[in-house]
Amino acid sequence: VSSVLQQTEQGNYRLDLSRSVILPKGIKSFEKNADVDVQLTFKGDVAGTQVAQVTPDGTLMSVRMRYSFVELPDTDYQPRAYHPMSGYLSDEYQDYATPFDQPLVQRFILRHRLQKVHPGPAPSEVVKPITYYLDPGVPEPIRSALLDGARWWETAFTRAGFINGFKVELLPADADPQDIRYNMIQWVHRATRGWSYGAALTDPRTGEIIKGQVTLGSLRVRQDYLIAKGLT
Repeated sequence: VSSVLQQTEQGNYRLDLSRSVILPKGIKSFEKNADVDVQLTFKGDVAGTQVAQVTPDGTLMSVRMRYSFVELPDTDYQPRAYHPMSGYLSDEYQDYATPFDQPLVQRFILRHRLQKVHPGPAPSEVVKPITYYLDPGVPEPIRSALLDGARWWETAFTRAGFINGFKVELLPADADPQDIRYNMIQWVHRATRGWSYGAALTDPRTGEIIKGQVTLGSLRVRQDYLIAKGLT
């Protein structure tokens, strides 16, 4: 945190251990991951413009961080080498055991595991569909619109030969969005521009997406409305 703040010219900060704590309510354990939330307080001199906008006193700044301990998936997954013309995102690492005539940097495409029950070019049901769960905090009528829009991908996967390969459902009442078994579409309020962001927790060995994360800003609807209104 300190180095990022310094690199972005937001001030010189150092961790204040006397004001930093582990948050007991932020300690959670699930089947495949365990999370620990902490509150870190940093002490600095002169705050940068962005820090000054979100803190009452720029000399002290507290942030919450989450440390996740995640079980890596099994090895029954075929990674796919990244090519810059593929249009995919990638994970990369340096493998110093590679032969001299091969690249030191290894890059794999980021993708979900999707396997057919009957492998081959013919259409087939899948072993396990890619399922994303919508944040139940999304208000209506936006919630129904998001479910309908996201489910358009179901047709695309079916036409690609993966029958029932993709699903979008409302997050169950007894589920926790921190559980990595649930790919999430979250609805958040923030002061910045309300565009959408995509992220993923991946297996660094293969590029397999363990948990997908889509963040939708609540201001997005207002901004889209104003843009459309300005174009008419």
